[in-house]
Amino acid sequence: MRRLLIGVVTVLAVLLAGCSTRSDSKNAGAEETAPATAGASPMAGGADFGTLKDVCGRGEAGAGGAQGVTADDIKTGVFTDVSFSRIPDFVDAAKVFTSWCNDNGGINGRKLTPVIHDAKGTEVRQRMQQACKEDFALVGGATGLDGLGAEDRVNCLLPAFAAQSSMAPAVGSDLQVIASGPYADYFQYAGLYKWLLTEKYPASAKDVGIISGDSPVTKTMSEQFKESIAQLGGKVSYTELYPATGVSDWTAYAQSIKNKKVKGLVFLGDFSSLAKLEQSLTSLDYALDWIDSNSNSYGAPFLKLAGAALGTQHNYAELFGTHPLETSSPAVDRIKQLYAEYAPDASVSYLSLRAFSAWLLFATSARDCAELTRKCVYDNATKITDWTAGGIQAPFDLSHAHRPGKCYSIVEATPEGWKPADFEPDDGAYRCDAPTLKYKGKYTKPVTLADVGKSMSDLK
Repeated sequence: MRRLLIGVVTVLAVLLAGCSTRSDSKNAGAEETAPATAGASPMAGGADFGTLKDVCGRGEAGAGGAQGVTADDIKTGVFTDVSFSRIPDFVDAAKVFTSWCNDNGGINGRKLTPVIHDAKGTEVRQRMQQACKEDFALVGGATGLDGLGAEDRVNCLLPAFAAQSSMAPAVGSDLQVIASGPYADYFQYAGLYKWLLTEKYPASAKDVGIISGDSPVTKTMSEQFKESIAQLGGKVSYTELYPATGVSDWTAYAQSIKNKKVKGLVFLGDFSSLAKLEQSLTSLDYALDWIDSNSNSYGAPFLKLAGAALGTQHNYAELFGTHPLETSSPAVDRIKQLYAEYAPDASVSYLSLRAFSAWLLFATSARDCAELTRKCVYDNATKITDWTAGGIQAPFDLSHAHRPGKCYSIVEATPEGWKPADFEPDDGAYRCDAPTLKYKGKYTKPVTLADVGKSMSDLK
């Protein structure tokens, strides 16, 4: 999650995931209200979603009072970098979810109106300051440089039900609820690395390499990976930076990896660069035991860019307990059905699942408020101890959101496409034995209410 939009951080010249391969951007403006879909099937199968019943519905909403709330409408902000990234997934998810919910009566009769805040990579503070003036809450979005707006958001007491979080000031910040992490003080990928280093490829444990983009953010992440791998009994024997302006020829990096006899590789950068590195490694006839390509790469564009190298290199990604798209489940199938109804030209992605989980969390938390206030919605969400988003993900305890979950899912990129890895799940699509690895180093802390001179008593 924190690596998904690394391209924004490392550049803005190293493009983020899919930037050079996705051309289906909706090019939403900086402040744009996402339209409802005309002609969609009424009700679209009713207001149930997986194990969640009556997510949306009619009711007596009463007069509005909170910012962004009227008797008929709830204004929700959706952050995205779509103009920069050309990745419209958060915009598409907002359109699909709110269209479906509104067709089923909205939130107790109030229509959800998503307002798209396109940060365009660097305009996070400008968009956040606008959201602070108008929105009731932020829902189902994310931006690569979210840390730039964290203090403004906390200061204006704006709750965020983000799809994910990237930068240290934002990860774990106050008034932010994310349906399955990340966590400010703990290693995000403990399940994956336990499996890689102690079970699947134990011979690789002492020969791990890290390549990262040359930026303060990725340098910090590199240190976090290094200490976490050591906690699992491994050792990082090789580290390297690549320039923010990009690399035209990855042969030298590949040769260095081969010379150092690296067996496992952590790549902190954009997946188009990783694909080129893997092609160079393959041309040198050198195969790593494993590569952590991360959820950044989980999609068709990486498969196309990596090409024949996928037959030699072994790429894995941890999905943080999110159900893989490649295997059927009632919740994933339901999302595909809703996309077919409301956005037939859009594709369902990993980001779609993350965004839908956030929307479902917000909608059910708001639905259960007798009076719709920010405090009520936030309190309802943070009381949940086993959030699954109706089956999109493994259970997550939102009442202790800073504590890592135990369940994880791992996928592997193959020449035939992405598929669940052979990591021996013990609970459906998930394995639930991830160790708890707390950081020992001192890193940037998330923004708190106390940092801006406020407390929870200020939330109304």
